[in-house]
Amino acid sequence: RYSLFYNRLKNIEENEGGLDKFSKSYKTFGVNQFVDGGIYCKEWAPGAEAVFLTGDFNGWNPFSHPYKKMEYGKWELFIPPGQDGYPPVPHGSKLKVVIRAQNGELLYRISPWARYVVRDEDKVNYDWVHWNPPQSYIHKHPSPKRLKSLRIYESHVGIASPEGKVASYKNFTYNVLPRIKDLGYNCVQLMAIMEHAYYASFGYQVTSFFAASSRYGTPDDLKEMIDVAHSMGITVLLDVVHSHASKNSEDGLNKFDGTDSCFFHSGPKGTHQLWDSRLFDYANWEVLRFLLSNLRMWIEDYRFDGFRFDGVTSMLYHHHGIGTGFSGDYSEYFGLHVDEDALCYLMLANHMIKFLHPECITIAEDVSGMPALCRPVAEGGGGFDYRLAMAIPDKWIQIIKELKDEDWNMGNIVYTLTNRRYEEKYIAYAESHDQALVGDKTLAFRLMDAEMYTNMSVLSPLTPVIDRGIQLHKMIRLITHALGGESYLNFMGNEFGHPEWLDFPRKGNNESYHYARRQFNLTEDHLLRYRFLNTFDRDMNKLEERFGWLASPPAFVSEKHESNKVIAFERAGLVFIFNFHPYQSYVDYRHSSLIIIFKYKILLDSDAAEYGGHQRLDHSTEYFSEEYPHNYRPNSLMV
Repeated sequence: RYSLFYNRLKNIEENEGGLDKFSKSYKTFGVNQFVDGGIYCKEWAPGAEAVFLTGDFNGWNPFSHPYKKMEYGKWELFIPPGQDGYPPVPHGSKLKVVIRAQNGELLYRISPWARYVVRDEDKVNYDWVHWNPPQSYIHKHPSPKRLKSLRIYESHVGIASPEGKVASYKNFTYNVLPRIKDLGYNCVQLMAIMEHAYYASFGYQVTSFFAASSRYGTPDDLKEMIDVAHSMGITVLLDVVHSHASKNSEDGLNKFDGTDSCFFHSGPKGTHQLWDSRLFDYANWEVLRFLLSNLRMWIEDYRFDGFRFDGVTSMLYHHHGIGTGFSGDYSEYFGLHVDEDALCYLMLANHMIKFLHPECITIAEDVSGMPALCRPVAEGGGGFDYRLAMAIPDKWIQIIKELKDEDWNMGNIVYTLTNRRYEEKYIAYAESHDQALVGDKTLAFRLMDAEMYTNMSVLSPLTPVIDRGIQLHKMIRLITHALGGESYLNFMGNEFGHPEWLDFPRKGNNESYHYARRQFNLTEDHLLRYRFLNTFDRDMNKLEERFGWLASPPAFVSEKHESNKVIAFERAGLVFIFNFHPYQSYVDYRHSSLIIIFKYKILLDSDAAEYGGHQRLDHSTEYFSEEYPHNYRPNSLMV
């Protein structure tokens, strides 16, 4: 794999003047304005017979501005400035690339490199708008230094409001970012930023890869949002979708030059069976240029601090993970079923990012457990910094859904939370956006279900269902945070047990926005119990910020007691003790320790009153370890 990567990199160095120049193609492809006011246009359309540029600037004459055919399927056009020195294509004017296909048909397309596309309310398809304002937004604040402990707030700009509408970048900047900061998260991961024609796709059916979604505002609005986040010390990651693309042709990449290939594999190999989308040809030179340039543009133009790569499992294997299970056997990761070209692209992408912007972070969404995916490229690894621990949320769902409380297996919980490849960093999470979507249930909804509608008020009795749900919601999050990985992720709203599910407006729900919103106002009502969960989440993050357990070596698990339903472990100098027993509390419970004569105090207690607990512990108590062997360790303390 390293040999394949090295040969690709060597070819780029020899034929393209280096990776720096190759990945900077976003400055020359598409429509770009020169300093003298002239317009330089460049496209790759290998299947086209002729290419033209048309739009408002020439009265939509489809043939007045033909491109010149170059080698390797490239086409170029230069439009000199007007006599008055003004650019011939004004800012805000609409454009189209006109492709004469091999069958003679004229195709009106949006450039794959378009920076801004909009859709009028009375239209179905998006229009390409030339974005070149007289004064673009100027970033004022530097990016935060690379974080050791990553606490990620997974976010969607459009739903980040209690109102039933598409929320804006401005709303996120001034209403949501302060909330994220207060909750103790130091990183925001933004979904659905790359333009997607279908809102309900959650941003995973991308149509314009270089365009920030216009449904939330302008590119400058997004730049301001990122700049303000940086001023708060918040790292900003982009959920990047390079695993597939929308099948749209009128306003997408599909059939750009009139053929079914171009950026994609032709025939069945170029279509994902489950997603009904197109699959990139990662062996193609121009596809590599397109995707690598795309990453660099988001970093350098918008100042994103890294990426969460979506659908990595689909990229890694020719079977795309469809109908395939992964047991961890090495034969599952090495063989002809692995798409080495896609893996090589990921290695190139991570190498480029680390070479040009070493402070950037990359995350892989891979469910298969591909070995060395998060090891350096120089070791033959994939080059990612982190991978998502996707087995953890599945385990919590399975436990809550299938087992009685007294049947919870402590050993199995610990195994799932600690089962990760040595020296590969994992992002632990109890739930993400996947569990919030319609058709699934969040942990809060699984735990409390219909009673969330009637019994979340402090004025109503604390029923056993609500009591159990609130306590387990906190415990599940804390043990996942502290034991499950080297980073932690939460999807917006789930920190306070957001009620119901997430569903975007579509025909099936009469285009309703009722479920496409986040009711942050629930945490501000002191008569509702949601504030207890919100406060606990904040204090949990603040405690990690103080002690840094995510950046510490893996925890030492000293106890997983099945009959007592107790899990105990140590990490970053802290002792974590969880009692998952449904009805049994313990007095003078002995916990093993390596240190003799050491004083302990309570730092975080899920049973505290401010978290909706029963306040059964005295926080002024001091606990001392003593020379009393327990659980094969020389010392212990009573708690």
